[in-house]
Amino acid sequence: MTYTTESATTIFSNAFVTGDPSAVARTTQQFKGLTVDEQLAVLWFLYTEMGRTVTPAAPGAARMQFAEGLLNDIKQMPPQDQLQAMRDIAGKAKTPVSRAYGVLTNNTKLAFWYQLAEWMKEGSVIPMPYGYQLSTRGKQVMANIQQLEFGQQITVLRNVAADMGIDPLA
Repeated sequence: MTYTTESATTIFSNAFVTGDPSAVARTTQQFKGLTVDEQLAVLWFLYTEMGRTVTPAAPGAARMQFAEGLLNDIKQMPPQDQLQAMRDIAGKAKTPVSRAYGVLTNNTKLAFWYQLAEWMKEGSVIPMPYGYQLSTRGKQVMANIQQLEFGQQITVLRNVAADMGIDPLA
C-alpha cells in the first residue's frame, strides 16, 4: 500500500459503540496493564489480523497531514530508532517524538498506528521479530478485544492510542 494522506484519511471514524460499555473500559485497562513492548505487539497483531475490518471509516476523520511529518521522520530512522520512537510514544516518554504524537487528534493517533502497522508489514519500518509470541496476558487482552463488537473494538483502540504520547504543554 502506498502511503498517501488521502488513503489514510479513510481510517477509523464514527465507529458506533453498542454492547456493554464496561467491557470497553475493562479491556482498555487490561491493555494499559501490559508492558510497553506487549502493548506494541498487541497493536501490531490487532492491526494485521483485523486490518481489513478495522480500516473502513468515514473519509476525513483522521487528519493525516498533521501526522505525515512524524510518520516520515520515523520511517527515515534506523530500525532500532524506529522501535525506540514507538516505545517512547507508547510509554509516554518526554521526547520530541512523543510530544509530536501528543498533539494529534484521537482519530489521527489511531490512523498513525495503522500506518505504522502497514509499513511494518511491507518492511519499511522495523517489523515484529520473526516468531514473536505474545505473553499469556497479551494473548488474553487480544482475545478480549477480538470478542468485543466492532464498534467496541474501535473504541478500545481509540482509547489506547489517545492515551499514548504526551501533551507538549504538560
